[in-house]
Amino acid sequence: MLRDITIGQYYAVESPIHRLDPRFKIVASMLYLVSLFLIQQWIAYAAVLLFIGVTIKLSKVPAKYVLRGLRPIFMLILFAFIINVFFTPGEGDPLFKFGWVNIYAEGLDRAFFMAIRLIFLIIGTSLLTLTTSPIELTDGIEYLLTPFKRIGLPAHELAMMMTIALRFIPTLLEETDKIMKAQMARGADFESGNLMNRAKALIPLLVPLFISAFRRADELAMAMEARCYRGGEGRTRMKVLQFSRRDLSGSIIMGIYMAVCILL
Repeated sequence: MLRDITIGQYYAVESPIHRLDPRFKIVASMLYLVSLFLIQQWIAYAAVLLFIGVTIKLSKVPAKYVLRGLRPIFMLILFAFIINVFFTPGEGDPLFKFGWVNIYAEGLDRAFFMAIRLIFLIIGTSLLTLTTSPIELTDGIEYLLTPFKRIGLPAHELAMMMTIALRFIPTLLEETDKIMKAQMARGADFESGNLMNRAKALIPLLVPLFISAFRRADELAMAMEARCYRGGEGRTRMKVLQFSRRDLSGSIIMGIYMAVCILL
């Protein structure tokens, strides 16, 4: 299941979405997330489904690979679904009544609505990192945060921290998987018992995982110092970000998508 987490991973392939300016992709992703919370009608999700489907097709990232990222959060989606089913009040007679438990049609409608919203949210955020390399993501975040330098915000350092955190998600997951397999080979059991026993069985993973994370952080710091990294002051870039015609086309499409979501 750890290998199913797609947030933070980069899928290297040549596609129109990969060639878009990272600044545009970051802003478009933020607008996409806003649109999900603006939607209040089922018909608007048809526009979201069409938009995300076309984006996945143009990105050339396999749909199975994108949808695989939903497996780790299945329990979260299920939990949100159950909470909305049982705790959303409704009008009229309940569809199902057992003791103090009342399930209304409004609860079921709200539960499915929230579950689909979570699914689209995870898919959209995964596509940003799948189609944007860590270096491009850092440059894009830094450019967008540059105006805040006037109030003392360290734009470059903040962008670097965010990108390193995203980049090391797959690395730490892979390290966790290796530690789990090593301990299972020595007789550790992570799958039997109830949920509480499984949670307790994961505690021995924390110490070696923290040691590995600190070791990798130290190695990364030494590598950056060996390359004379001193922050953003005077730093040049091999590839300067430029807004092209494809980004203009993407902006028009994004504007149409947002207009449709608001109208629906």
